[in-house]
Amino acid sequence: MSADQEAQEDELLALASIYDEDEFRRAESGKEGEIHLCLELPPSFKLLVKGQTSTEHHVSFLPPLVLSFEFPADYPSASAPLFTISSKWLRRAQITALCRRLDELWEENQGNVVLFTWMQFLKEETLDFLGIQSPLEIQSLESQPQCESGPKQAVEVPGEKSKDLDARAVQEVDARTDILTQLLDFDEAQKQKVFDGKVFCCGICYSEKLGSDSLLFKECQHVYCKACMKEYFQIQIRDGKVQCLNCPEPKCMSMATPSQVKLLVGEDEFARYDRLLLQSSLDLMADVVYCPRMSCCMAVMVEPDSTMGICPACRYAFCTLCKRSYHGLSHCIVTADELRNLRDEYMSASEEGKKFLEKRFGRRVIQKAVEESFSTDWLKDNCKQCPCCGTNIQKVHGCNKMTCSSCQKYFCWICLGALSKVNPYSHFNNPGSPCYNQLFQGVEMDEEEGFGSDEDN
Repeated sequence: MSADQEAQEDELLALASIYDEDEFRRAESGKEGEIHLCLELPPSFKLLVKGQTSTEHHVSFLPPLVLSFEFPADYPSASAPLFTISSKWLRRAQITALCRRLDELWEENQGNVVLFTWMQFLKEETLDFLGIQSPLEIQSLESQPQCESGPKQAVEVPGEKSKDLDARAVQEVDARTDILTQLLDFDEAQKQKVFDGKVFCCGICYSEKLGSDSLLFKECQHVYCKACMKEYFQIQIRDGKVQCLNCPEPKCMSMATPSQVKLLVGEDEFARYDRLLLQSSLDLMADVVYCPRMSCCMAVMVEPDSTMGICPACRYAFCTLCKRSYHGLSHCIVTADELRNLRDEYMSASEEGKKFLEKRFGRRVIQKAVEESFSTDWLKDNCKQCPCCGTNIQKVHGCNKMTCSSCQKYFCWICLGALSKVNPYSHFNNPGSPCYNQLFQGVEMDEEEGFGSDEDN
């Protein structure tokens, strides 16, 4: 083995011991490989997206710079490694500047192994060398140059001349994917990787668990173990409280995402959660009602200013106001049980609300509801029903032995019990009766009539 071959092997072994497989990948041939370098971003680093509208996004990680290398036979004694630098978010002019800087570092260290020096420069000094500061401006999909010959190509940027660009500088652009999506997805994946490797104390069972066995509420950053959260989610879903899958911390309103719920609960439980969540969302939409047929209950979209709904499942046409069969321009029909509620709703409504109810039910129906409900209230306060036929009877004066004006049966005004036809007064004379000696109970003295008077009420 020559001195150059020995130096190459020692350098590759040293790099393999320092960096993990995600960062340093050596080819089987042993003379080439790839180095993936994630730059250390300053705190509160932002991306500025320029397009039809400008938006900012906080990121902690950006996709790595990829340094691909191959050792010539006379490296490091005479020749530098052959290399390319590729990036998804740097312009080719910027990558070209990095390539030239690596050439300078080789000139300064000629005769010595240089990969580690290159890696340290790219990892620690790239941002300062290129003058990159927060926010980093990137172009949205509609303003990115499009590739025609393949998904990943070196892309020319307006103002950058090909003759000034280094062939070793590669800008990886996927014409089918927005660069912002790629950057944000990578940032999220790296954050999850860092989270998985840390140890957290569950706020419920107080046991220490790795992040990979824990759940993070992203809005509030509270952490709980997956075992506790799984049981919590299952109970809430079983009880139909899909809007309550929030952080268990008191007064914290951070919500679990559907993907987090799906990760912990079973397939059937998630299907129930998904269905109830959709239904609760539809309930908040003014243009969505449900088919009134109990066997259907399908969600129905309603046209603006229309009172007709047609179920897409069973084709039932119904009035969206009264939920009965569609009746065209005719007013909604009100049952006797609904009249009292309609009176209360009308009396408490604003002027605009009263006009809507009059248009919906008709002014006559509203007037009838008000009059009949008041009549019902008066009858309830001043009359009692005959225990034999149910006729409303008003007691104007006299004793408590009553005669029904409809069926002519006798009954007691106090207990509403039916009285004997032969001797109705025995009910008041019998010591065992609940109304014993109460024939004139509640009757004023100047209205008292003689015992056995024929002037019954």
